[in-house]
Amino acid sequence: MRMEALLDEVIAACRSLHAQGLLAAADGNVSVRLEDGRIAITPRGVPKASLQRQDFAVLDLDGTVVQGDPSSERLMHLAIYRAAPAARAVVHAHPVTAIAWSLANPDAEELPSDALPEVILAAGRIPLVPMATPGTEEMGSNLAPFLPAHRLMILARHGGLAWGGSVREAAGGIERLEQVAKILLAAQAFGGPKPLAEADLAALRAMREKLGPGLI
Repeated sequence: MRMEALLDEVIAACRSLHAQGLLAAADGNVSVRLEDGRIAITPRGVPKASLQRQDFAVLDLDGTVVQGDPSSERLMHLAIYRAAPAARAVVHAHPVTAIAWSLANPDAEELPSDALPEVILAAGRIPLVPMATPGTEEMGSNLAPFLPAHRLMILARHGGLAWGGSVREAAGGIERLEQVAKILLAAQAFGGPKPLAEADLAALRAMREKLGPGLI
C-alpha cells in the first residue's frame, strides 16, 4: 500500500479513537510500517483529532529520524517492529477503564480472562507490562518478555498497547481492551466476575490456537 494510503488509515484510526475517548488531545501515538521498511509515526504534541499527512515523522528501524518530530515514545514502537516482523502497525492509547484497572491492581500479571470467552478467543490473554517512565529506554525493554507472543497489552499506570498486521487490527485491539475492562468493572457491581469451568477454558484455548495469533 502506498505511503499516502497508509497515513490516511492512521489518521482515520486516530480520529475514531479520539471520538471514542481513547485518545485525548495529543495523548498516545500510532505508527505504521511503510513499504520500504521505515516507520511513520505520529508527531510529538499534535492532537490526534487534527492530524494531517504532513505532520507525520519517519524513522529508520534503528531509530534514526529521517523527517519530522516523532513521538517521545517511539522506542516502544521500534521495539515491537524489531521483535515482531509481522507487525505492520502499532497503536498506543489511553483507555480510561483499562488504565484505572492497572492502578487498582498494580501487582496483577494480566487482565482477568477466565470469565470472558471473548478475551481468550480474541487475544489469548492480555498481560500487564511493568511500568516504565514515558520516553525512556525502559518503554521498549519492558516489552521484551511479551514479544512477539502478545499483540494486546496494558502498560501499567499508562495505557493500552496493540500491534497487528494492519492499522485496523491494532486499533481494534485497543477498542477490545477498553470494552473488556468496562465489562469487568460492571461485573463488580454484581459480585464480581465468576470464572468459567476448566473444561470450557480448555476448549476456548484450543479454539484460539486454531484461530492463530492475530487480534480478532
